[in-house]
Amino acid sequence: MVGGPLGAHAIVGRSRFWTPLRVVLLMAVVVLASGWLGKAPCLQQHSVEGGGLALDWRDGRQYVSMCYSDTVPLYGIENLDKATALPYRDPWTENAGTDRERVRYMEYPVLTGFFQYANARLADGWLWLAQWVPLLPSGLPVVVYFDISAAWLALAWLAVVWAVRLLRPNRPWDAALVALSPLAAVHVFTNFDALAVACATGGMLALARRRPVLAGVLLGIGGAFKLYPLMLLLPVLLVAVRRRDPGPAVKAVGGAAIAWVAVNLPVAIAFPTGWWEFFRLNQTRIADPDSLYFVVQHFTGWAGFDGELTDGQSPVVLNAVIAALFVVCCAGIALLALRAPRPPRVASLAFLVVATFLLVNKVWSPQYSLWLVPLAVLALPRWRLLFAWMLVDALVWVPRMFYYLTPENRGLPPEWFLGAVVLRDAFVVLLCVLVVRSVLRPGADPVRGSSSADPHRDDPDWPGPSHTRSPALALPAARRRAEARLGVAGQ
Repeated sequence: MVGGPLGAHAIVGRSRFWTPLRVVLLMAVVVLASGWLGKAPCLQQHSVEGGGLALDWRDGRQYVSMCYSDTVPLYGIENLDKATALPYRDPWTENAGTDRERVRYMEYPVLTGFFQYANARLADGWLWLAQWVPLLPSGLPVVVYFDISAAWLALAWLAVVWAVRLLRPNRPWDAALVALSPLAAVHVFTNFDALAVACATGGMLALARRRPVLAGVLLGIGGAFKLYPLMLLLPVLLVAVRRRDPGPAVKAVGGAAIAWVAVNLPVAIAFPTGWWEFFRLNQTRIADPDSLYFVVQHFTGWAGFDGELTDGQSPVVLNAVIAALFVVCCAGIALLALRAPRPPRVASLAFLVVATFLLVNKVWSPQYSLWLVPLAVLALPRWRLLFAWMLVDALVWVPRMFYYLTPENRGLPPEWFLGAVVLRDAFVVLLCVLVVRSVLRPGADPVRGSSSADPHRDDPDWPGPSHTRSPALALPAARRRAEARLGVAGQ
């Protein structure tokens, strides 16, 4: 039903509806539905004094039920409940009346900010329509807003599954691994990162289909949701240098630059302070509990690279260390690409770049792990290993929620959560080691194998000349020949 090596007596093409693509999309729908149900306890309402309704987050429900999503609190925090408050233009005051009072703006990149604003206005329209159409389900504005956002995020993740399926036409079980990912069930609705993941994976598909300009545009648009899709340009450049085929890389970089500037420039010119808020916030953030820096600080009592900081003060030394470490990692990846016995695959280098960024960064928000899911599947499609990693990474959510609950409220001490963070990072390091091994030993790569001696035929993600007749195009003819031999053609 979902694909696999053909047997000697296989009858191919008899199912008219349940194609492998539709099967894996159905799997993804089931997982996404379970993910929405996991967030549903945080959408419950209760009566308040005066006969109104309020969201039931009493007694730390968002942590006890492990249903927390940034979407819900941001609706009120970032003025999304006010139709006249335009992101990046209109600020709000944080901690008003205290010595920590500060003027704040939308803290997300441009497209993510306007995505939230558009969904808030759609929620307003839905509630207005529900007044005249009693059959429409209704609720608090924040609940309707969450559900509308979740619908778009679910479609974005389905696009990720679809793109992986088309990138590996002869390996539908790889797309099934993305569809069944525990990380998707836990984190697709935790924040808005599924949008960037869809753009990044779509960009890789466009590159493989010999449309490098479209690939660059998708990566640039993805960079306007979250910056990480722009990191994929480095692997494209490295593979282009190694293959001595600069054309696709130049077009992709150009398309990405034009798309990113076209989206950001109007907002940067009109509302420069609001547009800069995302970058300012990332500069001033200290090491989060998700990072290895915080783990070391907690267990050793180390004060960090910058020592004690005042509120709002940037950790200048930490930021410099992170930048230096990431540059070193990228230099190592470049050396690997140039010294490998065969030109490495785009997916392999892309996974290494994004994984090393997360490992050395001062922030690893839980939904960031979604960035790695399609890249890991495309780079190292080993079911048991990847499913074990994704399960461990998804289960970090449990001690995280009870860490935020605090021991005083029957939560867990921080050591439980920090230990889970170290275990997750160790798993990602192991994946990086195995990907490096597959680059240095192409015969160990489950995608390319050891049989291909043609450097243009062993990377399905690169738009090489061999794509004039790719496995995806040859497959229908093989099916017709198999059916003819078995006497079932035309049935």
